[in-house]
Amino acid sequence: MHSIGKVGTLSLGSRTVGRLGYGAMQLAGPGVFGPPKDRAGALAVLREAVASGVDHIDTSDFYGPHITNQLIRKALHPYPDELVIVTKISARRGADGSWLPAFSRDELTQAVHDNLRNLGLDVLEVVNLRSMHGIHAPAEGSIEEPLAVLAELQQRGLVRHIGLSNVTAAQITEARRICEIVCVQNFYNLVQRADDSLIDDLARERIAYVPFFPLGGFTPLQSTVLADVARTLGATPMQVALAWLLQRAPNILLIPGTSSVAHLRENLAAADLQLPADLLPVLNGIANGVSRAHA
Repeated sequence: MHSIGKVGTLSLGSRTVGRLGYGAMQLAGPGVFGPPKDRAGALAVLREAVASGVDHIDTSDFYGPHITNQLIRKALHPYPDELVIVTKISARRGADGSWLPAFSRDELTQAVHDNLRNLGLDVLEVVNLRSMHGIHAPAEGSIEEPLAVLAELQQRGLVRHIGLSNVTAAQITEARRICEIVCVQNFYNLVQRADDSLIDDLARERIAYVPFFPLGGFTPLQSTVLADVARTLGATPMQVALAWLLQRAPNILLIPGTSSVAHLRENLAAADLQLPADLLPVLNGIANGVSRAHA
């Protein structure tokens, strides 16, 4: 049995969590919309994650919508004391499954209450405000107004800590003038490296960086170089990609997602993998276009 404790811990607000957590987005139906095809399987993944030592689960009430949080509550409530559930707000789902901004005071307040109700909690440990200035990537624009609403909800005791998602460096700076920011969640992986300098800046500020789509998301990472390195190490390409992230910076906190118990175990086994120093330039070269096939 692998031990995810090998990769260490990280502060997340007033809590300390293991650096290898779980992202629950894939537990909803196709396109993160509607119920899962295998409800029993989804519940089994959540229980297996916690049984394996995962103490950080990332979710949102707009996954489904509502479905993922309801599954988490069904599988794990009453929650273990050590479990930290992180959620996010500021989007809603259209009837066709589209992702729509939900930045108004009423929408943000309702989202916090929806997360509380569906998770069965009295207070949310961490809530990420997701910028919707860009749907699929960060885009400039002020987040002061919606963040001020979330900060008010924090002052009312409904939220303990606040994070950001899908944001630029300028938006992080703006946010930190309003309230403490404990984590930043952006698109980043072995190939998608736009936040390289941002990660290093946040590390100096002791702010956790949580890469979403660490394995490529809806388009999984594919590279002959990655496959060759994995073969050399006797690992899977996805395990190498996760191990690379864990070695990339000490403030990286991982939330790989899956709806399969087998894939969950595979992901968690990345904790056992230490990448040799001589292979790191090879892996870095995938993003740089050196020896890259199609990534």
